[in-house]
Amino acid sequence: MNSPRIALIHATPIAIDPTKAAFALHWPAAEPINILEDSLSPDRAKVTDITDELTDRIVALTKYALSAGCEAVLFTCSAFGRAIEHAATTVDVPVLKPNEAMFEAAIRKGGRTAMLYTFPPAREGMEVEFREEADRIDPTAEIASVLVEGAIEAVRSGDVETHNRLVAAAAAKLRGFDAITLAHFSTARALRSVQEVTDIPVLSSPDSAVAKLKRLLNS
Repeated sequence: MNSPRIALIHATPIAIDPTKAAFALHWPAAEPINILEDSLSPDRAKVTDITDELTDRIVALTKYALSAGCEAVLFTCSAFGRAIEHAATTVDVPVLKPNEAMFEAAIRKGGRTAMLYTFPPAREGMEVEFREEADRIDPTAEIASVLVEGAIEAVRSGDVETHNRLVAAAAAKLRGFDAITLAHFSTARALRSVQEVTDIPVLSSPDSAVAKLKRLLNS
């Protein structure tokens, strides 16, 4: 059985557990390794756009992953899309942005996607990524972004119950969408809570990303 080593590059420790759970559920044969650089998230929050210096750091982390023998790289922080795209051009292995697989799956479910997000600096970049995927799959697809206030602060303090409750409460108000996407890897821990309050299909970043990596590396 194929057991590739895959680098999981995290900008915050709250993304680690949901990613680990997705691999354990969907691809236990893989060998994910965690690379945590937790100054990235606060540094990104200080600027309005991705700087050249941040891009250089993303590239350096990608190349470090290859030096560790990884066959693919998955970034788990959704606020660095353009930098990750650039990093992917510098290596010859798959490099995935956190949400690209989830957006692909959401667009294929229909024309209207709701995105629940908790980290405001990530919103604009994620919406751009969604539109790029839509141009490739279905140019008529639309996304509506909903900020879940207080959720990321709750999970950072260790209060997962409050995080999940806030995300589920936001999801329960949604109507007329073909899919709900949980924008960040950290938000995936609310997947079951959201599924309990809505009949709309709910997608998470780690589950979708692991499925795409498995297809890419086993093909």
